[in-house]
Amino acid sequence: MKTITDAKSPERDWLKTYYYLRFAVAAIWVILAFAVARTMPPLAAVMLVAYPAWDALANYLDARRSGGLTRNKSQMLNFVVSIVTAVMVAVTLPHGMHAVLQIFGVWAVLSGLFQLLTGVRRWKSYGAQWAMTLSGAQSGLAGAHMLGKAAGAAPVSIADIAPYAAFGAFYFLVSAVSLTISGVRRRAKAMAA
Repeated sequence: MKTITDAKSPERDWLKTYYYLRFAVAAIWVILAFAVARTMPPLAAVMLVAYPAWDALANYLDARRSGGLTRNKSQMLNFVVSIVTAVMVAVTLPHGMHAVLQIFGVWAVLSGLFQLLTGVRRWKSYGAQWAMTLSGAQSGLAGAHMLGKAAGAAPVSIADIAPYAAFGAFYFLVSAVSLTISGVRRRAKAMAA
């Protein structure tokens, strides 16, 4: 098992870049959801399918850089669940947002669990994974909240999913900044030695 000092710099750099990319995509999604998509159902529909599809692609790309999906079981499961979610959302959209929110709730619980497992697995190699594990746990709570809203009678929209994406963006940013800071400290320590 690698330790924090064993993880090669290109691997750390990839993970840091990956987290910044995940933050940027989620932040743009949230801005569009609140600013435009609530009043444009066709755009909201595309965004609702694209969000889990992007998560599947991101997990695939990250796992590929870390030895592939078969070597990274939690990311493989997240990849599969995200693809299934994107397809289910596309099929369910004609049945209304309550059904879509229910699918997102289940997905948030499952993907959160897999993200938590990935963060724990990476902790020894890369450090700075506390935000990813916390994000995974929070995703489960957000999923339960979405399931509760989906079971209610109050109107729901893409705006009910956007806070979940916003928290995800925040945690990816915190993880990226944490890796950036730990990299600066590691380089400063190496130069001082």
